[in-house]
Amino acid sequence: MDLREAIESRLREHGRGYAFTRKDLIDMASSGTLGRILARLVEDGTIRRLDRGLFDYPRVNKKLGGQLSPDIDQVAQALARKFRWTIVPQGALAANRLGLSQQVPAKYVYLSDGPTKQVKVGNQAIRFQHARPKDLRADSVLSATVIQALRHIGREAIDSETIKRLSRALPAQDRKRLVEDTKYGTDWIHQVAKQLVGSK
Repeated sequence: MDLREAIESRLREHGRGYAFTRKDLIDMASSGTLGRILARLVEDGTIRRLDRGLFDYPRVNKKLGGQLSPDIDQVAQALARKFRWTIVPQGALAANRLGLSQQVPAKYVYLSDGPTKQVKVGNQAIRFQHARPKDLRADSVLSATVIQALRHIGREAIDSETIKRLSRALPAQDRKRLVEDTKYGTDWIHQVAKQLVGSK
């Protein structure tokens, strides 16, 4: 298997929609060689260049044959890996990711331990908002995402349907972890976490 085939094989392992930067592949070749191969993959439509040094293995519409818009969450994760940031979807985006809201946020905002930064991807903008350490301190990104979603929804709006949806979104071990991660935080969020542990 030559280098190009090896790169394509890795992309297939990640699946359609995978977004990446050169740093994700730097273990496979030198920067110069990698750049030339990625340029050829862009030219033949195998991958798509989203920004300088940022690419995706685009999803396609099987019926129409065209490429779908980039997966914004994948793009955000690729940038977080590149800059070594911890990121957590904020508010409305967190609620949407967990299935607590069907409304697609008008803005894609992620809390980050890096600097505040905005990145344009096609017609969409991703904003990385520098956050206080306590907003990112949960031991798991999933727990931090749940906390952000619950804060967005608000205490008064939490009902049995919210608990059911969160239960479906979180495996049992993650519910238990959420209880630990919220122990020293906001009381009502910790109470919601304990309800999740007892739900089926």
